[in-house]
Amino acid sequence: MRILVIEDEEVLADALLGALEDEHYAVDLETDGVGAARRMRLNTYDLVILDWKIPPPNGLELLRRWRGEGITVPVLMLTGVGGVPERVDALDTGADDFLAKPFAFEELLARVRSLLRRRDRKLQNSLEAGDLKIDRASGTVILGREPVLLSPREFALLEYFLSHVDRVVSRKELAERVWGEDEDPQSNLVDVTVHRLRRKIDAEHDTKLLHTVKGTGYMLRSERR
Repeated sequence: MRILVIEDEEVLADALLGALEDEHYAVDLETDGVGAARRMRLNTYDLVILDWKIPPPNGLELLRRWRGEGITVPVLMLTGVGGVPERVDALDTGADDFLAKPFAFEELLARVRSLLRRRDRKLQNSLEAGDLKIDRASGTVILGREPVLLSPREFALLEYFLSHVDRVVSRKELAERVWGEDEDPQSNLVDVTVHRLRRKIDAEHDTKLLHTVKGTGYMLRSERR
């Protein structure tokens, strides 16, 4: 899942980034309306967390523009002013949810999960391939009958593979959707993380789930082969 956070308060922005990445989301961060508009033109997001009072264009102006352009990405609006008129303005402009500052991060994460479920009713809580299964809600991974300990990034990578079983996934796609950034041709970050994941799910088996597609990327099979 890829989320765009638009927040100009440095401390809060850093906290949001950390909390969301701990939940295995790929996160892009922008601090003003111009940068946010550019990001939206270049990328596809599953959710936007949008502060109202950012340098112009402000959050409400951005939201109005996006909805006018037919962009339907779910938007959670944040604001330091939480009165009824502000809530009405945000919701009437096209916000899907509204959260006044200060807020508890547990509530923000619950609202994020709710919006993502609402975005795609087909989103499954558990995903599996062969003898491998993950539970998105608890963040657990089971191989056969044994738990597998993965880092947050490895879990996000596996979740993406399991959401695209039997399909070739390019390194560029993984960099964008799992890391939330453009692929650096000089970086082997994707390959290194895939290698670590492969050791944890395939090393003890003669047949494999995760395969390299030479010159293209990787494929997670629905069955070992």
